[in-house]
Amino acid sequence: MQIESSRFGSITIAEDQVITFRHGLIGLCDVTRFVLLSAGKDSLFYWLQALEDPNVAFLVTDPNLFFKDYDVPIREETQDELNLADTKDGRVLVICNRVGEWLTGNLLGPLIINTASQLGEQVVLTAEKKWTCRQPLMKLQSEQSKARAAA
Repeated sequence: MQIESSRFGSITIAEDQVITFRHGLIGLCDVTRFVLLSAGKDSLFYWLQALEDPNVAFLVTDPNLFFKDYDVPIREETQDELNLADTKDGRVLVICNRVGEWLTGNLLGPLIINTASQLGEQVVLTAEKKWTCRQPLMKLQSEQSKARAAA
């Protein structure tokens, strides 16, 4: 299947790569179908590209690459909604944002994806006090720093 993206142009993907978020994402409930695209070879990040809107894509990552003790308790109703027989079969990703010199992850609103059925849901962790919606993941290298490193 052919999809359009404002970032990547026209892309061919297999139908089984489509991830369906039946309720959309928080603040974006009308967009329900996405595909996960690699952000580059050996990258820790992916692009979650919307199929319905070529202008909608989110940078996402596995939060456990940055925080080994990050854990998402998956409620029984979420498991049922995702047809997730075992929570270990779920993939957890977080949406990333740039905040000043930092790349942050929304650790209070993780995405849970059943990798077998390609169903996903964004959950809200209300009881968690350790993490934030702008949890620093890594400091970004400034253009000036990149120029010095290249010299």
